[in-house]
Amino acid sequence: MPELADLSVAELLAGYARRSFSPVEAAQACLARISKHDGTFNAFCLVDGDRAIADARASEARWMRATPSGTLDGVPTTIKDLLLTKGWPTLRGSRLVDRGQPWTDDAPAVARLREQNAVLLGKTTTPEFGWKGIGDSPLTGVTRNPWNPAKTAGGSSAGAAVAAALGMGALHVGTDGGGSIRMPAGFCGIFGLKPTYGRVAAHPASPAGLLAHIGPMSRGVDDAARMMEAIGRPDPRDVFSLPAEGGSWLLDLEKGVAGLRIGYSPRLGSASVDPPIAAATDGIASLLAELGAIVEPAEPDLGDLREAFYRLWTAGLARPLLGFPRERWRDCDPGLVATTEAGERWTAQEYLAADALRTRAAEALARFHRRHDLLLTPQLPITAFAAGQDVASPEQTYWIDWTPFTYPFNMTRNPAASVPAGLHPDGLPMAVQLVGRYYEDRLVLRAARAIERARPWPLPKP
Repeated sequence: MPELADLSVAELLAGYARRSFSPVEAAQACLARISKHDGTFNAFCLVDGDRAIADARASEARWMRATPSGTLDGVPTTIKDLLLTKGWPTLRGSRLVDRGQPWTDDAPAVARLREQNAVLLGKTTTPEFGWKGIGDSPLTGVTRNPWNPAKTAGGSSAGAAVAAALGMGALHVGTDGGGSIRMPAGFCGIFGLKPTYGRVAAHPASPAGLLAHIGPMSRGVDDAARMMEAIGRPDPRDVFSLPAEGGSWLLDLEKGVAGLRIGYSPRLGSASVDPPIAAATDGIASLLAELGAIVEPAEPDLGDLREAFYRLWTAGLARPLLGFPRERWRDCDPGLVATTEAGERWTAQEYLAADALRTRAAEALARFHRRHDLLLTPQLPITAFAAGQDVASPEQTYWIDWTPFTYPFNMTRNPAASVPAGLHPDGLPMAVQLVGRYYEDRLVLRAARAIERARPWPLPKP
């Protein structure tokens, strides 16, 4: 029998119902896994075992009475340290944030998880204010890849990806402003969904504005769907949050891909892709065709969005540091300081020109989706590089240079998922990306689930 820390949400809930094991035992198993591995991989910036066990005992009592409350009652869960969590500091990977201030609010996703009685284990690591695509910060150090600790876990939802891969909780909340769910999911070999913008409410608003999404990271697609059912609800504090969708997120999950039209873009224009990753993505395209989808080469005409994204990103990510005295910036990640200085330089007209390109890209993708239900691309063009580096090679100047497949879909705000696609000859995970129409998050999950059923993905055994 698998260890409790390795069970899916469905398996946990079934075990609680049968009284084969309890939420307390499940929480203890995840806490033991954290104790065993976190010293090496550094996924957590805060672990509150006492509070987790107290919440698990309350869940255990409900299950013993056969009166569970909520769809995730007793499920061990983690929160990325960019999201407010009542009673715990949210330091955002920065030495600048005052740990001693009152922490009295839950972000909407955290509040929804509490309403469903998930057991919160702790908070996972992020680069400072989530500014880059890897997982290190001046406050918490380097987060490492669960397949090889010499390699990066990606970011900015670095700790969440590592925790998912190593069974340090069943469900994990991540954020994604340019790939920050999908990049670490791809590097760590787990599933991650960037939902449609507004599907998961946010408060306070991200400095990245309309680029920033909140979503699930997990070992499997079913787990992510169950998490979306809990957190994919509106909140009055977020005026952009979408109305709740009717019906269970599990309803169509097993329907497969037969008859779906899938456009396949192996390079999304002109991206250079490592040959084994290109071959793995071709293999997923062939698999989807074998499963009954209509797969054809297709290229959404998004244009070159690198400079436009860079302007929007740096302008947004300048905001956190600008709220602190400049003499304190010496305590910050130098890359964040450089990002802030770049963001200060843009004029309003330059920002609006970048925003106009974002709108144009969204319109182009909408035209693409008139013919195609989904877009398939590689998720990352490379496997994980050395831990502690911001870029993969010397000729690159910013983190977006090594992730050409992720940030375009923050510009368009469409749902997009990272789906594992096997192991590279170097022993590290590879992944593909599925992109859906606005609001069709469930279809993205459904196609990802079809891939998962046909080709279950491996998990690391450190």
